[in-house]
Amino acid sequence: MPAERFDFANAQGEKLAALLDRPDGPIRAVALFAHCFTCGKDNKAARLIAHGLTLHGIAVLRFDFTGLGSSEGEFANTTFSSNIDDLVAAADHLRMTVGAPAVLIGHSLGGAAVLAAAHRIAETRAVVTIAAPFDPAHVAGLFGDRVDEIESKGEVEVTLVGRPFRIRRALLADIAGQNLAERIAGLRKALLVFHSPTDETVGIDNASRIFTAAKHPKSFISLAGADHLLRRPSDAAYVAHVVAAWAERYLDMAAQTQPSADAEPHEVLVRETRHGTFQQEITAGRHRFLADEPVAAGGLDSGPGPYDLLLAALGACTSMTLRLYAERKKLRLARTRVRLRHSRIYAADCAECETKEGMLDRIERIITLEGELDAEQRQRLIEIADKCPVHRTLTSEINIRTAEELSQGAAR
Repeated sequence: MPAERFDFANAQGEKLAALLDRPDGPIRAVALFAHCFTCGKDNKAARLIAHGLTLHGIAVLRFDFTGLGSSEGEFANTTFSSNIDDLVAAADHLRMTVGAPAVLIGHSLGGAAVLAAAHRIAETRAVVTIAAPFDPAHVAGLFGDRVDEIESKGEVEVTLVGRPFRIRRALLADIAGQNLAERIAGLRKALLVFHSPTDETVGIDNASRIFTAAKHPKSFISLAGADHLLRRPSDAAYVAHVVAAWAERYLDMAAQTQPSADAEPHEVLVRETRHGTFQQEITAGRHRFLADEPVAAGGLDSGPGPYDLLLAALGACTSMTLRLYAERKKLRLARTRVRLRHSRIYAADCAECETKEGMLDRIERIITLEGELDAEQRQRLIEIADKCPVHRTLTSEINIRTAEELSQGAAR
């Protein structure tokens, strides 16, 4: 469902702009998200991670720190300490409206901020950092050779990610005085550290230092191939999925329930998420996952496409059928691998097809059979592949009936 927009007050009484992403069903846990330095609540990674968590029943509050995005206040007056105060104010608002945040999630400098703020939010049970620096003073590196000028003049305008920001000496003094190692050592909450070994903005050594300073329970997940801002949608979706699974161990999360529009047994329910143009949420029994289109086609690439799912159904059914047959016949089939491709071809190019004009669909299925099998057994298994139920469905006449189900409030 669309995120709820609202404001809440920080310690100075300034209004901070916020978004609350709610799951469609009951809220199983509440998370508070802190974005990266000079980013905002609408940052792509923050948005995708928040949405991914809602699919697991976790509500997420993301907001613009003072002086950023739609929040009031002057950015030049902010410091790392004021960001921590903003996080505490956000947690206070959640506590009064939805529920205290059980999970704190921070990206880049936001990761350092949640580590520093965690001791002030008693209800928090778990902390997640993504590409976070071990020392908040790392942010001074973004100012390049302007640091001495900031120190001497007291305030200088610098350009960061193509935008001008006023940076004051107070920020440098504040980050220099932080002792994050002490906060990490005394965290007393479960910690999950995400970092990419190829992060060129905040090096992987920062993750090592955070992990080493922390006491158990602690976990590390490598985001191999990801960049610092998680620009690739699949990286953000992966983070959300792992966080949700990891949090189950440390939070008192109620059992996952079906969404409000429950699917009947043996039904599959597909609903638009309204995130991106094509993203769909699929519910099949107790299982929930996404379908989407590639970025090149206008999607978010947050899940497999419709034809990918079709091929997956055929491939899974083929492999399952071969396993059942092998077990029944006591064949020494160690493992099956099925590779599938879909394409459109000219009917005239298909000698065995009944259709002779126009275009038709072709699915290429390549089966690899591992194990001690003789030629006759291998041939029989290939024949059995054509007997898988999905294969038979796709090659037989299919009757699809379509009807409209009126939603509540729709005109009749």
